[in-house]
Amino acid sequence: MARTTYQDLLDAGVHFGHLTRKWDPKMAQYIFMERNGIHIIDLNKTLTKVEEAASAIKQIVKSGRKVLFVATKKQAKDIVADYAKSVNMPYVTERWLGGMLTNFATVRKSIKKMSNIDKLTKDGTYSNLSKKERLMIQRERVKLESLLGGISDLNRLPAALFLIDVKKEHIAVSEALKLNIPTFAMVDTNSDPSNIDFPIPANDDATKSISLVTGVIIQAIQEGLDERKREKDDEAEKEGAAAKAKADGGDAEGGRKRRGAVTAEAETEAPAAEAAESTEE
Repeated sequence: MARTTYQDLLDAGVHFGHLTRKWDPKMAQYIFMERNGIHIIDLNKTLTKVEEAASAIKQIVKSGRKVLFVATKKQAKDIVADYAKSVNMPYVTERWLGGMLTNFATVRKSIKKMSNIDKLTKDGTYSNLSKKERLMIQRERVKLESLLGGISDLNRLPAALFLIDVKKEHIAVSEALKLNIPTFAMVDTNSDPSNIDFPIPANDDATKSISLVTGVIIQAIQEGLDERKREKDDEAEKEGAAAKAKADGGDAEGGRKRRGAVTAEAETEAPAAEAAESTEE
């Protein structure tokens, strides 16, 4: 079953590109026509590409790995953050820190620092500090939260990146490229899709377009999570059945051994009893 339709894409304005003078020639294969000085994206290709991206991202999530969502442009950040939270995936919506992937160990230290500040507030140490020290720590905590709050649970490098506007997020794309991390992205007519593994030609400026395409990806992620959970439950059920069968088999074997021992004992006692009777006679 298709996750979205041609009409849905049309209604969301996914087909509207940029002015023709701002186009990137590498997007030519995804452009349908020009109208009133604006490039129109071929929605048939968008539909194909979004299905390919959704299927690939579903398999990544099904294997138990994380997908990092990146959207720092104003009209996309709230939409992407809400969607990413709904499936418990990491996200960056404020500012991409240089080296967030290539220097991940240092970023993890900053995240640990944030958790240490939280511990101070819980164990009572925070209340023993002076007002100025508390204020400084509080400001630092707010800053770290805005920059790294979305990736606080990310313990290792993500398995893939989903980006809105590859032109704006070019640093994230280059870091993913260096680390061979697959990238999924909405690419508009002014973007270069050549460095993206799964480009989705679409309007990356309209909120409806961003919401629709991101929603399709989130739906695929949810499907992957559900399938993974079902597989785990089936595996646990099989292991439980196997353990029960083994236990039942062990009990049956023990019963057979006990019955065999009783029979052998009876057979031994019978000749002894007969011998005793013949002696008495």
